[in-house]
Amino acid sequence: MTAHDTRRAIDAVWRIESARIIAVLARMVRDVGLAEELAQDALVAALERWPESGIPDKPGAWLTAVAKHRAIDHLRRRKLLERKHQELGRELEAEQQMAGANFGGASDAAGAENVDDAIEDDLLRLVFVACHPVLPPEARVALTLRLLGGLTTAEIARAFLVPEPTIAQRIVRAKRTLAAARVPFEVPRADQREARLSSVLAVLYLIFNEGYSATAGDDWMRPTLCEEALRLGRILAELTPQEPEVHGLVPLMEIQASRSHARIGPSGAPVLLLDQDRARWDHLLIGRGLAALERAEALGAAYGPYALQAAIAACHARARTAGQTDWARIAALYDALAQLAPSPVVELNRAVAVAMAFGPAAGLELVDALTSEPSLKNYHLLPSVRGDLLAKLGRLDEARAEFERAASLTRNTRERELLLERATVCARGSAP
Repeated sequence: MTAHDTRRAIDAVWRIESARIIAVLARMVRDVGLAEELAQDALVAALERWPESGIPDKPGAWLTAVAKHRAIDHLRRRKLLERKHQELGRELEAEQQMAGANFGGASDAAGAENVDDAIEDDLLRLVFVACHPVLPPEARVALTLRLLGGLTTAEIARAFLVPEPTIAQRIVRAKRTLAAARVPFEVPRADQREARLSSVLAVLYLIFNEGYSATAGDDWMRPTLCEEALRLGRILAELTPQEPEVHGLVPLMEIQASRSHARIGPSGAPVLLLDQDRARWDHLLIGRGLAALERAEALGAAYGPYALQAAIAACHARARTAGQTDWARIAALYDALAQLAPSPVVELNRAVAVAMAFGPAAGLELVDALTSEPSLKNYHLLPSVRGDLLAKLGRLDEARAEFERAASLTRNTRERELLLERATVCARGSAP
């Protein structure tokens, strides 16, 4: 294996294992920032040793063992080992037996074959810490992608089109905030779990949505963010098997992600839902999503906001053609969502469904009622939807003006081009 191949293998192992390693260390040292530093030390050790010794048979166990020894050394230096002797004594003894004389080869992971249930508990604790409400939303996103997604600061900055120093500052401040607030490294008590879990789910869906429809830049989608959000959602579903809303969010992301290849044309231009070639949808992902939605239903709880949105996505997924879409059911599901989680954006989406089910005039009436909503003042999809409905009603001059306004509000280059193209079509006297 060449040095380049070894480095790629290390990167892949790190992306998979880093969250678990950091979670284990955070339990030991009770400091997320320090845990990440110690995990990085283990990564550096791998970069130094694996090119010569070869990749261990169990690279994740190797990294975890080295990282734990770094943590124990740190605790000893800080004279904390005595106080934590009972807690860490057995672990230290086991690690010393496993490590042998050095960490140079494949045998280093011997004895670490079985992943303890406690590691999964540690991972769940790390999820709740990274998404803690004490942090502002943008900090939760950055810290989640850093600690749980294994993304570098540069990768996160590139994904969100934010300068790298800005992301670095967010991550540093987030760690300091958690330390200053003395946020415990634990799964919240039952009476706090629902509120904290909603923060976790909101972070994951925010990450997914930024990947699915990028708010700015030259790309319509950023697949890496979708993949990370979906991966973390699946992990969370495994860690919290009895939480209905987790099992609502996973199918929502699965089904939406299934359309990814069909959402972009050969030139990179956006392809809207009703114009997509459904043969290009990923039917394996759709199957996984529908199965995940069934698991949510099997828990017996009433649909929450994510499960309702997943049910809406399922309506699209089950329709073989755009014309077969059950828009009346989608409108009814949006009615339920509006009652459960009312928001102007939900109302706008409900208006689209009503227009598709009962005609553009019915939808336009609902959209017009939202034009004075302050929170939608600079939301480009409001004039975009209004323009679409006006065009269907033959009011092309008004539609053109709405598409142009929408184009002026969006920060995504591809979306702007699409909206201006629709405005041009209206100016020519035909509906887009």
